[in-house]
Amino acid sequence: MSDAELINVEVAYALPTQQYLFALQVPKGTTAEQAIDLSPLLKEQPDVVIEQVGIFSRPVPKDTLLREGDRVEVYRPLKADPRERRRKEVETQRARSN
Repeated sequence: MSDAELINVEVAYALPTQQYLFALQVPKGTTAEQAIDLSPLLKEQPDVVIEQVGIFSRPVPKDTLLREGDRVEVYRPLKADPRERRRKEVETQRARSN
């Protein structure tokens, strides 16, 4: 495989106390999910659950084809729905003001 068939991408994952960023060269036509599999991420963090991924903070399907310079981000599952949490905060504030 020649260098012309490879593209440079990154795979990123963040925990509250640690961040992972892996620079890779992958074949053109590689998907976001394949780049994650090719990176050392799953070896270093075998418990990672890959539900949602993005490229530069924009959620994308796992089968999205990568382009030169893309950064694939693996998002952790949300512990709480932000809309539900906000709704509860508003209810609490209303109860205090009455």
